[in-house]
Amino acid sequence: MKFPDNSIDLLFQFLYHDLMKIKKLIIIVLSVLMLQSVFAQNPPNTALTVQNELVRIEGGTFMMGSPENEPGRNLTDEGPQHRVTVSSFYISKYTVTQAEYQAVMGQNPSQAGRGPAFPVDSVAWIDAVNYCNRLSASHGLNPAYTINGNNVTWNRQANGYRLLTEAEWEYACRAGTTTPFNSGTTMDNAGWYFANTYFSTSGGSITRSTFPVGQKQPNAWGIYDMHGNVLEWCWDWFDLYPSSGEPRVDPTGPATGWRRAYRGGAWDFRENLCRSAYRFGGDPIYMRMHWIGFRVGRNDH
Repeated sequence: MKFPDNSIDLLFQFLYHDLMKIKKLIIIVLSVLMLQSVFAQNPPNTALTVQNELVRIEGGTFMMGSPENEPGRNLTDEGPQHRVTVSSFYISKYTVTQAEYQAVMGQNPSQAGRGPAFPVDSVAWIDAVNYCNRLSASHGLNPAYTINGNNVTWNRQANGYRLLTEAEWEYACRAGTTTPFNSGTTMDNAGWYFANTYFSTSGGSITRSTFPVGQKQPNAWGIYDMHGNVLEWCWDWFDLYPSSGEPRVDPTGPATGWRRAYRGGAWDFRENLCRSAYRFGGDPIYMRMHWIGFRVGRNDH
């Protein structure tokens, strides 16, 4: 068999390209390891306990959604921006913790991190509204929801605990800001996400999980963890915003749908998916993921 005269050159070309691929792979692996080392935190305190409480939010008007030039914007779900007015309401300072959920529901389904002050995770929307009703009953309040199997209706006049609407959630999250995060253009000081949830275990390995609530800086209205740690279920059915962009007052979302909205991003999400305007939705009955929880609110009366 006779080889082409340039066979040696071809062989070297193939080897060169393979070596370049290996080099790129090594660079990627080293970069990930360096990031883990740079952003590694002390292990979360699994014995920490906290006392949750409600914060009163004075009603007002804000621009809901994100501007077209916001970095990381979801072009489909976050616009058009529209003026929204919300009435005063109460919101919990922290997301519901595992200790709170255990006390009310008699179980702790969490998978991402375990401890009394960690946010509860792996709860479906239907679990969250059931929690609200049970918590209301334990405090002698009128339940906000009528639950018939998987069908839920909201009595908007009830004084019991409930989920926030999307509009209330974003209004409370922003706390008067118009930047991508209530902390400005980055969220490192405001919440837990993909880049800052690494920590070393006692065995020396690097891992990631949720962190106890209240460990990052609160927003201007004293509310913690609106960015990252766990996603937060809202009341609304999830759909696109009305294309007209008309002003709205106390919106509660579409009348029907197949997904319920969630907000805020999570511990294993990229930073752009934790912005104030980020929104998406999931199955309200069966979606129990290790990055989704909730916080509660109440009417202001």
